[in-house]
Amino acid sequence: MDSKKTVYPYIPNSAPDVQAEMMAEVGISDVMELYEEIPEAIRYQGALNLPEAIPDEQGIKRHIEGILSKNKNCNEFSNFMGAGCAQHYVPAVCDEIASRGELLTTYGAETWADHGKYQIFFEYQSLMAELLDMSFLTVPCHCGGQASATGLRMACRITGRNKVLLPHTMNRQNLALVRNYLKMIDADQEIKIELIACRSDTGMLDLEDLKSRLDQDTAAVYIENPTFLGIIETQGEEIGKLAKAAGAEFIVYTDPISLGVLEAPANYGATICVGDLHGLGLHLNFGGGQAGFIASHDDMRYITEFKELVDGMVETTVPGEQGYSVVLIERTHYAMRENGKEFTGTQNNLWTAPVAVYLSLMGPKGMEEIGHTIMTNAKYAAKKLAGIPGVSLRFPSVFFKEFVVNFDKTGKTVEEINQLLLSRQIFGGVDLSRDYPELGQSALYCVTETADKESIDRLAGALQAILN
Repeated sequence: MDSKKTVYPYIPNSAPDVQAEMMAEVGISDVMELYEEIPEAIRYQGALNLPEAIPDEQGIKRHIEGILSKNKNCNEFSNFMGAGCAQHYVPAVCDEIASRGELLTTYGAETWADHGKYQIFFEYQSLMAELLDMSFLTVPCHCGGQASATGLRMACRITGRNKVLLPHTMNRQNLALVRNYLKMIDADQEIKIELIACRSDTGMLDLEDLKSRLDQDTAAVYIENPTFLGIIETQGEEIGKLAKAAGAEFIVYTDPISLGVLEAPANYGATICVGDLHGLGLHLNFGGGQAGFIASHDDMRYITEFKELVDGMVETTVPGEQGYSVVLIERTHYAMRENGKEFTGTQNNLWTAPVAVYLSLMGPKGMEEIGHTIMTNAKYAAKKLAGIPGVSLRFPSVFFKEFVVNFDKTGKTVEEINQLLLSRQIFGGVDLSRDYPELGQSALYCVTETADKESIDRLAGALQAILN
């Protein structure tokens, strides 16, 4: 590599005169003296095997664009994949606000220089609380899986119990995260996870199996609604009653974009509501456009168990003026340190801005309209695909956005079908055969407001040609 000293335009301290001044201040003559505590024997000797640096902005841009151009993306391909990260339309104003320098470039989108961020956090919390028909939210956590895991831990602390019941069809990525998060080094504090069977004919929860598993150790019953397989769980109210009768918390994982047409979980008994924000003004971002939310009613038994920061409205020294600030910080590990109930840190605070903008733009009527659009598009797609010889819908239940398509009678695997769809610039449904072998050669298809009749008809035509 070139040994000539490089001065990086965006790193002021890389300038030799600046470095020399800093080294003189701390009394060293070489930067490596800062690492004198690291034994010489374990220091790497020689140059790292790295490519030559690209010193100019234009060259870096060209290099990165060359790499990104190899990707197959949803602008060029029709997308029917979801499974927890679906493609939704993002209004331009969401990006306009989220990309403002005072929001985008701050560490963790935090409030070191406020510029209105505290109010953005407050407005986000208020809008989400209204959508969920609950009273209390914090700023987001990492993702919906993290929200699920923390919600379950909250339930265990509230009840003093150590067993949680989850649906067998739960999102497998979220389930893996929950299993990891609930595992403890100390076996005495281990939280036991049991999976509730789901009915093979409807895909909904098997209530008899649920009843057999409820006992005095059950801290929470957790369901997804809509389920991971897209099915609307119409037994929610009855499940909630069974959970509460056993002294357990009722936790519902929901898709917030469905709540313009589906009842909010709070209104059929949920004590804790969790989910992912990715459908509300966030791009796919290679899976990065996600953030988790947790909500509860206005009850200090629940509020004190939240691990994230929360922002509230306060009076200032100026009469009639309102300010925004972090409140109830004493319940977090920031105040409790090693005695904190759970750790929190840099999360997804930036995403509060586009979510708040999205909900403000849509309003109740807009959320209702987009919910109807998604259900109409998905129903049309399901009907078109089910009309192809050898193809069928796996469940007859009402669904939202996603539905299971079975290909057992076609003589082809989902993997083979999806490879052939790729050649036609179509992302087919997510292959379920590995995680749910009992469903046979089935795929989870996702249809949102971004799909139109033309793209759905093209998918049906491509499948018709591939299978016949």
